[in-house]
Amino acid sequence: MQRFLRTSCKLLIQYPFAATLIPPVRTTTSLSSSKFTEWICPRDRFPLLIRSIMSISTTALSADEKTNKNMLVGNGVLQHMELLTSVDDLHGGVTVDMKHPMDCKVFASMLKASLSYWKQQGKRGVWIKLPIDLVNLVEPAVQEGFRYHHAEPDYLMLVYWIPETVDLLPANASHRVGIGAFVMNDKREVLVVQEKSGKFKGTGIWKLPTGSVNEGEDICTAAIREVKEETGVDAEFVEVLAFRQSHHSFFSKSDLFFVCMLRPRSFHIQKQDSEIEAAQWMPAEDYATQPFVQKHELFNYVAKICLTKSEKDYAGFSPVSTTTTSGKTSYLYFNDRDFDLHADCQAPITNSNKISL
Repeated sequence: MQRFLRTSCKLLIQYPFAATLIPPVRTTTSLSSSKFTEWICPRDRFPLLIRSIMSISTTALSADEKTNKNMLVGNGVLQHMELLTSVDDLHGGVTVDMKHPMDCKVFASMLKASLSYWKQQGKRGVWIKLPIDLVNLVEPAVQEGFRYHHAEPDYLMLVYWIPETVDLLPANASHRVGIGAFVMNDKREVLVVQEKSGKFKGTGIWKLPTGSVNEGEDICTAAIREVKEETGVDAEFVEVLAFRQSHHSFFSKSDLFFVCMLRPRSFHIQKQDSEIEAAQWMPAEDYATQPFVQKHELFNYVAKICLTKSEKDYAGFSPVSTTTTSGKTSYLYFNDRDFDLHADCQAPITNSNKISL
């Protein structure tokens, strides 16, 4: 009989809907403000249940049944509880996208039951996306062991690693990306600015237009935008001349800075009043010989690279439009001058690697 009981319980877990074939004794109780139902299965009904279960098709449960319900067995009692709606990801985990208000006690009960179910299913990582108006659900999630992963203006992402192994969930984005724009006209004059704020405020130092790359923005697009915003000059992207990586920068993140060469398409300057104190076309040699540029190694390197590009055969990295495996368009930056592009590859944005003087 004990063997029959164990077999019946296993089958009931796999096919919980089979419990409806034999009318059980039904009671209703409450748990943390959330109701659930108990079915008490007398021992004398197990043989009939087993015969009924064996006659049922082995077709898997529907997606909704797998996602929203769970049957638990304990001492001959089956518990039926609602679970959080989740979507399986490609890495053996699940994502819960909370969209509607919920009482925190109800959420806590559903989360606890869901975690138990996901563990039974062998899931790994759990991601819960909470809109900013559902902030009341943060505390119960943290009490269950969830931690912060990242935050955006309109939501917070919480994560939980289920297996008792090393946490393999990917870390939050770790870098900020910036650009510096080297723009030279046919008079060997460089487009430079003085900033109204930051560490260069009031120093009188002339520097290249710089700025941050926006989320979802390409480096080449950001360089053109920053030049236009700060100086009013229209420019065409040519190539990346160099890049620098530093660490423990903005908000303790790492920083990638790309020195980009652009070709001017207009020359009239209309500075950005909110951020720029002054802007002008400055002789390249005067820019490079500023005491600040000469004293600081990084600025000195950048100035020399820019001048070398204007004087010698220096090949940078031009953008070529490509398609990722997921079908998205992106840019690959490389020295296309010394690389023979295949006939079926799209031509780079520009075929000129040396600035026209």
